[in-house]
Amino acid sequence: MKDGVLPRGTRERLMRARLRRALRRPFRSLTDLPIARRVGFHLRRVGGDLDLHFFRNLLRALLGFVFFAALLVTLVEESKRSLGGLGASVYWAVTTVIGSGDAGYPSSPAGFLVGWLLSFFGVAIVGALTAACVGFVIDFLLKEGQGMGSAGFTDHIVVCGWNSTARELLEELKGDEFTSRVVVIHDSDSNPAGSGAYFVKGDVTNDDDLERAGIRDAAAAIVFPRDASNDADMRSILTVLAIESMAPGVRTVVEVNNPKHVEHFERAKADEILVTSRLASRLLARSALYPGLATLVTDLVSGGDGSELYRVALPDDVAGSTTDELSTRLRAEHAATLLAVVRNGVGITNPGSDFRVAAGDHAMVIAESLGTMSPTEPSATAEPTPTPVTANATGLA
Repeated sequence: MKDGVLPRGTRERLMRARLRRALRRPFRSLTDLPIARRVGFHLRRVGGDLDLHFFRNLLRALLGFVFFAALLVTLVEESKRSLGGLGASVYWAVTTVIGSGDAGYPSSPAGFLVGWLLSFFGVAIVGALTAACVGFVIDFLLKEGQGMGSAGFTDHIVVCGWNSTARELLEELKGDEFTSRVVVIHDSDSNPAGSGAYFVKGDVTNDDDLERAGIRDAAAAIVFPRDASNDADMRSILTVLAIESMAPGVRTVVEVNNPKHVEHFERAKADEILVTSRLASRLLARSALYPGLATLVTDLVSGGDGSELYRVALPDDVAGSTTDELSTRLRAEHAATLLAVVRNGVGITNPGSDFRVAAGDHAMVIAESLGTMSPTEPSATAEPTPTPVTANATGLA
């Protein structure tokens, strides 16, 4: 670079790059569609199995046959024996192959024979292309139904593994205000979720299968153990490690069988760890002491009618407000009750009256709906220290 002027070669490369971006921009919305991504995946898969050398030879043979037929007609037709006649014959041969040629162009018996051979050859070519297209569509539908496709979604939820808890989760995500697409990756012959989710058949610890599930573009991944054994927990740890290595920005929630394995999941950097057995036992114990508690908790964490738990982003103008001021504002503007303030990924449950909200804090509230409140985006949350969710957990991260 001299006096701030880029070299000519660099300027030309930049101009070409800008031109490519400008040409791609109108089609970007089309390529972002899930169906377009799936078709592209299958095209790449089919294209990888094609013998390009065979198709190159076929194209050469087709062009050679068309040119030879045009040359033959030019030679046998006395009125067309000229350079201009050769050009017209080539045009006639090409249009005859695709089915729109002038049948009256040749006037001699030999010319008619060449035209008939070209027409027959054209029908064969069209039939082969049609069969290839139909075969691709059938293969696409079969592979999609068998879970061999690629999801192509963005900001979706990936369910890794399947058990009875996963089935209940799908039912929960179908209702209320959940709008995210769901992708289930499981090693089974059919979709365990039925029509409620996109199915990817594969190994939850395999990078290629996670790639087909769109793990890099997902909003969250939920890992379920296949059974209640310790081996299932070990496999879940491998799944979390695979996800974190491919997409560290994706929020990972994992169900754990054995509480002794929580430390291993923390080392694997799982964002949320749910020990279902401990949670259930302690909720049962509390319900025995305080009647109605189980019904209340079930209502809060379930969709449908009634109030529910939400984590929402607080606007900047509430920074510096006390807990009482924030509670009053939430109650007056959103009919919401404040439960906790989340700061840097750590939940402060039932903060005192002298507690003041800081910029970037989030709130855990009880409300009938989000209304005009903004839900917390997974990418906007700070990275918390993983906390196993149990009945005596002090954090609500």
